[in-house]
Amino acid sequence: MGSQSGSAVLDRTATEAPIRVDTRTTGDPRRDRRRAYALLGLTVVLPGSAQLAVGNPTLGRFALRGWFGVWAGAALLGLLAVVNRTAALTVITHRWFLAVLQVVLFAMAALWLGLLVDAWRIGRPDRLARTDRRRLLVALVVLLVILPGGTAYAGVNVGAARTAMTSVFGAGDAAGAVDGRFNILLLGGDSGRGREGLRPDSIQLASVDAETGRAVLFGFSRETEHITFRPGSVMAGLMPQGWTCGDECLLNGLYTWGRDHTEEFPAGTKDPGLLATTEAVEALSGLDIQYHVLVDLKGFRSLVDAVGGLDITVQRRTPIGSQANIKGWIEAGERHLDGHDALWYARSRANSTNYERMARQRCVVTAMIRQLDPQTVVLNFGDIANATKGVFQTDIPQGALATLGDLAVKTKQQKITSVNFVPPLIKPWDYDPAVVHAAVDKAIARSEQADEKAAEERAAGPEASTASGGGAKASATEPKKQAVMDRPGSDPDADTSDLASVCSAG
Repeated sequence: MGSQSGSAVLDRTATEAPIRVDTRTTGDPRRDRRRAYALLGLTVVLPGSAQLAVGNPTLGRFALRGWFGVWAGAALLGLLAVVNRTAALTVITHRWFLAVLQVVLFAMAALWLGLLVDAWRIGRPDRLARTDRRRLLVALVVLLVILPGGTAYAGVNVGAARTAMTSVFGAGDAAGAVDGRFNILLLGGDSGRGREGLRPDSIQLASVDAETGRAVLFGFSRETEHITFRPGSVMAGLMPQGWTCGDECLLNGLYTWGRDHTEEFPAGTKDPGLLATTEAVEALSGLDIQYHVLVDLKGFRSLVDAVGGLDITVQRRTPIGSQANIKGWIEAGERHLDGHDALWYARSRANSTNYERMARQRCVVTAMIRQLDPQTVVLNFGDIANATKGVFQTDIPQGALATLGDLAVKTKQQKITSVNFVPPLIKPWDYDPAVVHAAVDKAIARSEQADEKAAEERAAGPEASTASGGGAKASATEPKKQAVMDRPGSDPDADTSDLASVCSAG
């Protein structure tokens, strides 16, 4: 009787407590491997879907809602960009949007990290063979670096952009267009070793149509003399006779003069040197200037290195160093210039005229604009933001960034007309201001006529555009004018009216 009772207990115990099976040795290895990788893949495509299917459904639903919310926001922003690009740029460039975006990116990075690790856990790597476990772990590490790591890096870059915008761009009111144009003074200053203060050696004025974005770039020689200021301007009150003391009164010297005579300017003048230079260019061009951008060439080297260098076709062998101490050469041909060589290429004075130097500076700037594609900016944004600290100075407010950014997109899609006020067009030391004004008006009129012609061609169809292209090609083959420079110390053979004769930017 006792034996039968004991046997019944053993049978019942065996029924209630099934024997555990070691699935690592008896399961289907291929099925377990596919399941583990599928959970990681689901987390990559739809973060939270793995947890919703196998793990914690509450966490899964939270992650999926956040993921779809991010994409919905991106879709709305993209739709806004299609409908109104300026409005989209206004949103994107606002410091509060950038702050929120940075927080969202960091939160996404942290959530993605947790979801990937959890997906790896619920994939039961303990069921896999040793080789499969190692491969799954390697896949997890790679995904952690690419997805959470990349998202966190994007957050760092957004933070750098927000900091740069706050430090570079002010919070004042945006200026409106004048006569349908935005006129922006572009100055390249040089405060390098051995120089007294910062002097704008590269002086250019960009005049951009406020509707079409078509731009005309006017270049003024730093050696321009005999500047008479507009009546009623600050400088006209300080210099009724103008900046007219010969070789001692050059255009680029006004910046230093203003800095040295701060007390003579009206109270509240932020930068007397800049005001003096701006009013001089306004007098020379006859245009009202709304904004300025000053780039210090001393910091240009780090900026070029941050974008990985510049590709430039050098037409003339250019020395590195001073005339008395040439340390090397930038040889002619297709060159990839690092920050050191690009700075010397833009700055070098030895064996060349200032007019050729102006052309080289234009070439370097052109190369920078053409080669700063979105991929380069995204991949190097942190270095670019750090490199631009102290390099750029501007009075463009944050409120104007959307409008000017929209114009910049349009400008980049069109050919930029360039006029340099150097020989043979004028002699900067002996010229008629009326000739300069007439050249400015003529260039702007031609630019506006080109806009009207382009609109007519779009309306007429592709055949008209083809015909127009043929005419442009024919005009490009006309003989080039040679510069005639009869000033002592100048190079009579230098043709700096043609940028391609000096260099070209790839």
